Amino acid sequence: MPHPIVHHARTTGSALKNWFVAQCYDALAVAALWVVGLWIIGVPFAPIWALLGGAFQFVPQLGAVLGLIGPALALFLGNIDHLRWEPFIELLILYALIVVIDGLFLQPYIMKRTVKVPIWASILAPIVLGIIIPFWGVLLAPPLLAVVYTYLRKHQQARDESLQSEAKPEQLPGSG
Repeated sequence: MPHPIVHHARTTGSALKNWFVAQCYDALAVAALWVVGLWIIGVPFAPIWALLGGAFQFVPQLGAVLGLIGPALALFLGNIDHLRWEPFIELLILYALIVVIDGLFLQPYIMKRTVKVPIWASILAPIVLGIIIPFWGVLLAPPLLAVVYTYLRKHQQARDESLQSEAKPEQLPGSG
């Protein structure tokens, strides 16, 4: 039996690894949304901006805004001779769609599938912790949820196993 600290370190490490995998899946999905949307709008160098937008997903709250700056500059510098507002409005609409799709559907679904965090918890925890501890709460909510729900699952499994072992009657030697 490993030392309790080693056991907790492995459990926490496993939870954080699963959270990181979920973040990578989320970044790939957001990059795919960006590349499709940017190609439709006609932004120069769309794949590069989409990859950066996906990579910026690792920065909570600011990442989505940082992912918007590159395509906006590309639109501005690419059409500097005859500037039109329509592509910028389309870019803002695309940004809003990606943020809503990611925040309300993609990230909670991926967290549920990868880290086994309920959808309601992955939506509410950043909001609640963001109110309690404004910047750090939003930053730490997803990995903290992953760790908490991993420990809850382990505790539930241990409790179920103890209930199952209590439910089985002990067999006496020589009987049966």
